[in-house]
Amino acid sequence: MALKSPQHGNSTECHYWGYSFHWTDLHRSEDELRPLVHTFDSLADECVQRLNEIPTEGDSDKPFKKDLYSLLKNNAAEDPKLQELWTQINTVPEWVDWQQIQRGQDVFFRYGLPILNVLSFESLLGGMGANRVVETLARTGGFGAKVVRRRLLETLQHILQVNSSADGMKPGGEGHISSVRVRLLHSSVRLKIMGLVEQKPDYYDVDKYGIPVNDLDCIGTINTFCSSVVYMGLPRQGIFPSTQEIEDYIALWRLVAYYMGTPTEPFEDPARARATMESLLISEINPTEIGKVLAKNIIIGLENTAPAYASKEFMEALSRLLNGDLLSDELEIPKSSFYYRLMVWGYCFWVAGVAYVIPKIYFLDRLAISRERNTSLIFDIANQLRRKFFYSMLLDEKMGLGGESRFEFKYVPTLTRTTRLGQRRSTKFERPGVESVARLGLLAALTGVVTLLLSLLFAVRVFSANHLFQLVGV
Repeated sequence: MALKSPQHGNSTECHYWGYSFHWTDLHRSEDELRPLVHTFDSLADECVQRLNEIPTEGDSDKPFKKDLYSLLKNNAAEDPKLQELWTQINTVPEWVDWQQIQRGQDVFFRYGLPILNVLSFESLLGGMGANRVVETLARTGGFGAKVVRRRLLETLQHILQVNSSADGMKPGGEGHISSVRVRLLHSSVRLKIMGLVEQKPDYYDVDKYGIPVNDLDCIGTINTFCSSVVYMGLPRQGIFPSTQEIEDYIALWRLVAYYMGTPTEPFEDPARARATMESLLISEINPTEIGKVLAKNIIIGLENTAPAYASKEFMEALSRLLNGDLLSDELEIPKSSFYYRLMVWGYCFWVAGVAYVIPKIYFLDRLAISRERNTSLIFDIANQLRRKFFYSMLLDEKMGLGGESRFEFKYVPTLTRTTRLGQRRSTKFERPGVESVARLGLLAALTGVVTLLLSLLFAVRVFSANHLFQLVGV
């Protein structure tokens, strides 16, 4: 980590992990954020405890196999505490503008590929530098090299459901339900770890790390899905969303935060969201040995797998671009060869070019983000086919989850469970992947450079010829 704090008038310039910013009154120091590690979603915890006491039939009666959302829905009227939670998650905050939520979802589909790059290799992999969060993740076992891919696909399912449509984010919609399911899952993890602490106090240091999945952890999670995307991840790929796009995208994830029981104040507006991101960059990122293990497992688990079919070396090069050399070195992500740095450059040239070209062409932009609103039939059909393709690929038995996840509590902490470094598999490339896109980008860049040089050369020759004619004429 590098930190410099030169004074410029009343402003302090900060440099953390390859990112620079000016400290403002909106920023919060580590001491100011610290109380949030001891506060949490107590309402969800009380409800999960009550839901687990409700008898169900068959395998669903086994510990951690219950469909907590369905139990909450079916039993809310019978219990005041359950009713309180049910009323809360089905009450839309007054600050929600559904047209803005729709525009925020448009941002995701307009910049879909580069956003997914950020979520995978900056938000998630780079997030393994957060020393407190990884203490919880390591105890669940969900980031072992053999299972991490499924864990990421479940996260992708949640993202796609959140961005499905504005109606999908209204109470009862797929984005709303999946966000509540994740909230109940977080509560289950928290209750389980705290139960193990009662059995063995040194299992997890609450004084040092705070309550598992606490308010600060949850704020950090929402931050990685919105603020980090628009202010760090996309710009590092050469993409700079407009002010309106940033505002809309953050508003979407503020609503997700509300449904998930996360404090929404840090995401009230873009300025506050950016200050939150920068404050967390200072207070939370401090890589540990277990964080290095989890970061490496992500790359090992994703190597040459659908849908990207990327090599380990390419993913490491992309990770270094998105996280910067300082954090990548601390997480022990290997330095990339010139070849893979060039490949990533070509990849970013392609995705940035597409991100800028498509919004400029009305037909293509509507095709990319159209939904069931005032668009022509052809847009609606193309949009539905595209979304069905994405979702069917996600649920495919071979390439995806094999079925829609209900975000059950699969990776249950135990007193003996921890996450170890996985072994790299012997793999062959089954089909072209993202590196083919990188090669296209390099080809496009090379073609552009050659075309520019030839144009300049032609212009010089024409100018020289005209100049010669003028001299002869004189």
